[in-house]
Amino acid sequence: MWIYEKKLQYPVNIKKKDLQMAKFMLTQYGGPDGELSAALRYLTQRYTMPTGKSKALLTDIGTEELAHVEIIATMVYQLIRDATPEELKEAGLGGYYAQHDNALYWNDANGVPWTAAYVQSQGDPVADLHEDLAAEQKARATYERLIHLTDDPDVIDPLRFLRQREVIHFQRFGEALNDVQFHLASPKYY
Repeated sequence: MWIYEKKLQYPVNIKKKDLQMAKFMLTQYGGPDGELSAALRYLTQRYTMPTGKSKALLTDIGTEELAHVEIIATMVYQLIRDATPEELKEAGLGGYYAQHDNALYWNDANGVPWTAAYVQSQGDPVADLHEDLAAEQKARATYERLIHLTDDPDVIDPLRFLRQREVIHFQRFGEALNDVQFHLASPKYY
């Protein structure tokens, strides 16, 4: 169904350890408006979309969001690579270390674990697409705030890429909403 290339959608090569930034970035890994939530939301909602075009769009964007999970995971891993337990503790990641060592785990920047309650799926295509538009805007805003929290160009560059993808997804969901509303308003002949 998919072709998997063993490379990231966008390259990540962070050279400096920054545990505080890693902690902040966890919000896009396991937070309510993060990439995992988006991927699962779209891949779930696609089943109740009324047109092939809207189903395909949700499949494509949902799959791309999984690639974004991989980018964020790589960024977090590179930001904490070789961190000592003491450094993690000083960065407010002591509890994280106690439970997960340097492994990645889906939680937000405040340590709240990911939950399926973050994924909205109403079965109403108009409601779901509005949810998706809002999700993309929240993710875009989060990426902008993350960019403001660092001056490291190796971190900023992939964050800008991810932010721009949120903008493109928002535009595509707007087009899908128009398409779905047109489809639902069209007279049906039997």
